[in-house]
Amino acid sequence: MEKFVGVVNSIIWSDALIVLCLGTGLYFSWRTRFLQVRHFKEMFRLLFDGKSTESGVSSFQALSMSLAGRVGTGNIAGVATAIAFGGPGAMFWMWLVAFLGASTAFIEATLAQIYKEKHLGEFRGGPAFYIERGLGVKWFGVLFAIVSVISAGVLLPGVQANSVADGIKNAFQLETWMTGLGVVVIFAAIVFGGVKRIAKFTEYIVPFMAIGYIFIALIIIIADFKELPGVIMLVFKSAFNMEAGFGAVFGLAVQWGVKRGIYSNEAGQGTAPHIAAAANVSHPVKQGLVQSFSVYVDTLLVCSATGFMLLMTGKYNVHNPAFGSGGASEFLYSGAQNIAVGPGYTQSAMDSVFPGFGSYFVAIALFFFAFTTILAYYYIAETNVSYLTRKFESPVFNYILKIVMMLVIMYGSINQATLAWDIGDIGVGLMAWFNIIAILLLQRPALAALKDYEKQRKAGKNPVFVPEDIGVTNAHIWNTIRKEENK
Repeated sequence: MEKFVGVVNSIIWSDALIVLCLGTGLYFSWRTRFLQVRHFKEMFRLLFDGKSTESGVSSFQALSMSLAGRVGTGNIAGVATAIAFGGPGAMFWMWLVAFLGASTAFIEATLAQIYKEKHLGEFRGGPAFYIERGLGVKWFGVLFAIVSVISAGVLLPGVQANSVADGIKNAFQLETWMTGLGVVVIFAAIVFGGVKRIAKFTEYIVPFMAIGYIFIALIIIIADFKELPGVIMLVFKSAFNMEAGFGAVFGLAVQWGVKRGIYSNEAGQGTAPHIAAAANVSHPVKQGLVQSFSVYVDTLLVCSATGFMLLMTGKYNVHNPAFGSGGASEFLYSGAQNIAVGPGYTQSAMDSVFPGFGSYFVAIALFFFAFTTILAYYYIAETNVSYLTRKFESPVFNYILKIVMMLVIMYGSINQATLAWDIGDIGVGLMAWFNIIAILLLQRPALAALKDYEKQRKAGKNPVFVPEDIGVTNAHIWNTIRKEENK
């Protein structure tokens, strides 16, 4: 079973998906005239635009919920893995993926806003919704929703819970079942309060955890600031095969940097649009730009913080792909002896500057990163459950999802979940394939919305969206929104 799942996973997450993600990012960057540069200032301005209402959350709350999903264990373990197998140059390729991916994130988030709906009094949207309404292919939308519910609602939450429980046990010697029970109780207290409570929780926790993590990283960087120019030079030289010591992993630097960049910032995967649709804004482009900014926060700030910590302290290994042949050594560089690839590198880096503190801090950071990711998984799963059960105006299906996820979290906390990771990756990979194909086919409304937004801004207006103005006839929710605002 594990071998079969591994083969399927390698096919779905093949180089073809990497090329598709990069190519799509480059294409949308060109089509939007590199909005990720042109509208960078506008992204900041829009962070606090839009207020929370009965139906939707504010722009900042939607950003926090989105970052809850983007900023996870991959920002700690994923960066370490990229450097371990791709060398320091992998960092550059992660940055490039974030830059190009910001345009893809804009397109999918804008489409989610255009075609959102209201279910049980709350805004809902995402790929399944815009596939059905925009492309007019309902079976495709249903298939996406089913894959999303299984992946985000059943398979992946247990793995995150397992990471939390193991991290707490390693640092504080607390039994995994106790951590699992605690996570279940906190999870239930939040999700049974609805999307507003999730938004409120992430609004405070996500900025706190991201800023705290970056702050500690900055202290470590400042403590050895004279090494920074050399580290930056090492990253760029390794990225372009100009560093002899890491020449053996040049191709892997590209591969691992792109893979981990995509996996971390999620641009194009179809996960973030679910959350973007929940925002209460006057124009879809507003949330599209905010979601673009979230890609920068995830990769250029949080992932870079981890990468610079590792490279500046030297607490990392770079594996030799030729190990075992011709007497080649196991490592091209070894600065973290007897430490497995993953968060242990980061713990070692922090311990080298703050002896005895690093392990505890990383364990706590992992808890917050993983727990908020579980909340994001729940919201994604719940949104797709809402899509599948729209004709039944009953919350019973959402209650069933909550109970199932509580059981999954508890089970994942006390059991190894290696197979679940691989199966979950298959689900996320399928979501990425489906979503990228969909947004390439459905790009016109998003691009037209951007043109409409820029036109209204140039005229000094606060942009208001009228679907018919850009030729969209299947986004009825916006007429309802305007009527409610004019009451």
